[in-house]
Amino acid sequence: MNAITCTPNHSSFSMNCRGKLTDLSTPLIMGILNLTPDSFSDGGKFNSEKNALLQVEKMISDGAAIIDIGAQSTRPNAEFLSAENEISRLGSLISKIKKQFPETLISLDTFYAEVVQFGCNEGIDIVNDISGGNFDKKMFETVGKKALPYILMHVNPTYQLMHEKLIEGDIILNLNQYFSEKILELEAFAINDFILDPGFGFGKTVEQQHQLLNEIEFINFGKNPLLIGISRKSFIYKPLGKKPTEIIEETQKLHLKVLEKGAKILRVHDVAETKKTIDIFLNR
Repeated sequence: MNAITCTPNHSSFSMNCRGKLTDLSTPLIMGILNLTPDSFSDGGKFNSEKNALLQVEKMISDGAAIIDIGAQSTRPNAEFLSAENEISRLGSLISKIKKQFPETLISLDTFYAEVVQFGCNEGIDIVNDISGGNFDKKMFETVGKKALPYILMHVNPTYQLMHEKLIEGDIILNLNQYFSEKILELEAFAINDFILDPGFGFGKTVEQQHQLLNEIEFINFGKNPLLIGISRKSFIYKPLGKKPTEIIEETQKLHLKVLEKGAKILRVHDVAETKKTIDIFLNR
C-alpha cells in the first residue's frame, strides 16, 4: 500500500517517517542547514557543530518542521566530495539534533547510498536526493531497504551535466516523462513514499523555471506531494541585479503562488518569513 495517501482531489497527503505519519494537508517548511564552506549564500556559517545546532534551534523556533542537512554544495563549480568526506563532515550532528529536537524531522541531502546508510543509523527521517538516483546506482535499493520517504528531484543524468541547460520542448512534458519513469523505478524497489521536486536551479533556463512556477499543478497531475526549492536561486535574483539574500520579498510572492497551486513543502533559508507566507495562505 502506498504510504503517501491522497484524497480524490489530491489536496491532502501524508508521509510515513519511521512509523510516524506526518500530515501534509498543511504545508510544511523545510529549513536548509548547509554544513559546507562553499555554499552560494551561506557557505561557512554553519560548518561548526555549535553554530549548526544554534541555527537548527532558530529555524525550529521560526517554524521549520523539517531540517534538511547537506554536507556537499551542489552549486555550479562547487567542490566535489566523496561519500567518506560527507560522512566526516556530518560527524555526530544528526544524532545530536535528534536528541535535542526529537519531534523535528531530519532530511539528509545526499546523492550517496553510503551516506544514506550512515544517516539512517544516526536517525534521519527522509532522504533528499538531488540526483534522482542517477549518481549512485545503489541509492534506490538502499532507500527501499530502509523504508524512508524519498524526495525525487528532476536533474540531468550526470553530476558533470547537472547544471547544463539541455531541456528542449515543453518543460512540463519533459518533467512528467522523467517522473513517470523514475516512479516506476522507485516502486520496483518498494519505495512508495515519495515527494516530487521539480529541481529549480538545475539545468533549466529562467523562462523554463517561471513556466514551472506557473504550471506546477500539472507536474504528475497532482498525484504526488510537491516540494518547491526556490530559496535564493539565481533565476530570481540575477535578472533583478540583486544578491541571493536580497530577494526575500520576491521569493515570498512566488511561495504564495506555489502554495495556491498545491505545493506541500517549501525548502528555504528564510524560515520566519516563509512561516508568515504560509499563515497568509492558510488564513485567506
